[in-house]
Amino acid sequence: MAKRSKNKKALSKANPAKFTDTVTVGQGLPAWCKHGWIFGVILLLAVLLTYQPVWDAGYIWDDDSLITSNPCIVGPLGLKEIWTTSAAEICPLTLTTLWVAHALWGLSPLPYHILNVFLHAACAVVLWRVLCRLQIPGAWLGAALWALHPVQVESVAWITEMKNTQSGLFFLLSILFFVKWLGARENDGQTGGGWNYALTLIFAALAMASKSSTVILPVVLCLCAWWIEGRWQWRNLARVAPIFLMSLAASATSIWTQKLQLATAVDPRLARPWTERLMTAGDAVWFYLGKLIWPHPLTTIYPRWEFDAAQWFSYLPLLILIVLLFILWLKRETGARAWFFTFAYFLAALLPVIGLVNLAWFLNSFVADHFQYLASMGPLALAGAGLVKIAKFILPTKPGLQANVCAALLLILGAMSWHRSWAYESQETLCTDTLAKNPDSWVAHNSLGVALSEKGRVDEAMAQFQRALEINPNFADAYNNLGNALLQTGQVDDAMAEYQKALVIDPNNINAHNNLGWALLQKGQVDEAIAECQKALEINPDFADAHGNLGIAFSLKGRADDAMAEFQKALAINPNDPKIHYNLGNVLLQKGQMDQATTEFQKALELDPNNARAHDKLGLIHFEKGQLDAAIADFQEALRLNPGDGAAQSNLAKAQALASRASESQ
Repeated sequence: MAKRSKNKKALSKANPAKFTDTVTVGQGLPAWCKHGWIFGVILLLAVLLTYQPVWDAGYIWDDDSLITSNPCIVGPLGLKEIWTTSAAEICPLTLTTLWVAHALWGLSPLPYHILNVFLHAACAVVLWRVLCRLQIPGAWLGAALWALHPVQVESVAWITEMKNTQSGLFFLLSILFFVKWLGARENDGQTGGGWNYALTLIFAALAMASKSSTVILPVVLCLCAWWIEGRWQWRNLARVAPIFLMSLAASATSIWTQKLQLATAVDPRLARPWTERLMTAGDAVWFYLGKLIWPHPLTTIYPRWEFDAAQWFSYLPLLILIVLLFILWLKRETGARAWFFTFAYFLAALLPVIGLVNLAWFLNSFVADHFQYLASMGPLALAGAGLVKIAKFILPTKPGLQANVCAALLLILGAMSWHRSWAYESQETLCTDTLAKNPDSWVAHNSLGVALSEKGRVDEAMAQFQRALEINPNFADAYNNLGNALLQTGQVDDAMAEYQKALVIDPNNINAHNNLGWALLQKGQVDEAIAECQKALEINPDFADAHGNLGIAFSLKGRADDAMAEFQKALAINPNDPKIHYNLGNVLLQKGQMDQATTEFQKALELDPNNARAHDKLGLIHFEKGQLDAAIADFQEALRLNPGDGAAQSNLAKAQALASRASESQ
């Protein structure tokens, strides 16, 4: 017992001073604000108000590949493939959340945005509780600084980055219950709260299944144990051993999926020697720290750095980093303890994304705001503690003024985040904002071109694609998209030339194969079109558009049964494509199966009420069945939607004439 008492004294000396967070944030405020839960509610409301602009936002960038065009979400694949194939990528649990969300409310973007904002708000509240448990001064302020800081906007306003908010919540919950478990062990001197440890393991697994960047969790837990116990104890490794095993498994899965993504990338810039990777790592750490201190300008794609390994000063950022960490370690017992803890956490959390391991994103830039979602918690918590101490030193007798100063700072950060959120309203606004700050972003030029093309602004779109290719002549997707724009303007031969350029650079570009097939159909080269569509399907058998185009080609060849089979495969993958329903209806009509054809045309109109040709086909079916009033109504609707449709005009005249004769004979 005497020995235990001695250890307790040592721990008390090593630990920071005890405090109650409610006192820190509640001084000088009304009595009703003294309750801890009030600050949790304030934090939630602050986040919800800050991110109000995203409620009007749509899908952007790669939201289509993650959600709207993901066969695991909207197609024939599902939970089994999410958890057992490479479709899981680095986030099977996040994909599962999106799968459930799609089953509940379909593809309306608003609920996804609201869910992401609530996850971020929940992260902020749990971070506050973690900082309280770690006895960090100004815990609430630190959590609020993190929640409202503009660098978080990318993770919260971009649905794809739900990977960050969901994994972050589980990451923080795992830390919270681990710290509770350590506290219980210290209090009862035996095994502590078994449930707390079990929940630590459960939330650790959930975090890594939500996004593999949380593999740094065991390192973070060891740091927390060191912070709480005042010194390093090797038994901490045994405590987190199960989580280390989870981390190894998640890391291996992440590396595997990244290699699969990069295997199809032909850009030589992915071939980076270790000297360049080390330089990237040093620069990235200081970049992220700088954006926390001065978050301007912020953009989705930062300029991609160039390195010169022959220059000694290129290694200076990394060298300073190592020296600083070493000094903080040496001074950890003499005033630099909190600084070492923060800096070590910051480095650990950034380790998966600072460039040592290749990521697909590094083709665009070596840094991104969403990469420091977890890492930024450390420096901003330290900033909160520092601000509280400074405020008490400068204004020791004015707690109300202290609170007002902190509130003003949070208001400024919240306003900056609110303003930044508007950039994520649409693909066009996001790309325009990115190009204003990084004019040489070939990815942004290409994406803006796609957005303009979808709005019918084809000439502007082509200018964007051409600019993307000027910056990066090896960008196969830009050639493909330029081909699509040329095809929209009727320049079929020029479009085919662009598709072929894309395939020279990337022979496995399924979109280029499929689009070339469609262009060949326009030229009447049906056999060649079939070959291109089949190549696309060899690369990806679940490519709905290629099945659809192959079905059209078979239909033109008179192979109605083969055409039907392809259309049905396409609908199994993407049941909400009105074009495929219309084309299947056409084949069924050719085979004389009018009732089944009617069903397909009606489904096409449910998905696209402006499909004039579907109204015309339904009119023909009603005409054949002698339902003249229904036929006339369909032909009239077809002409309303497309006044220049000669076939619909002729069909309407026939139906009206027949109806007139029938009326006269009665």
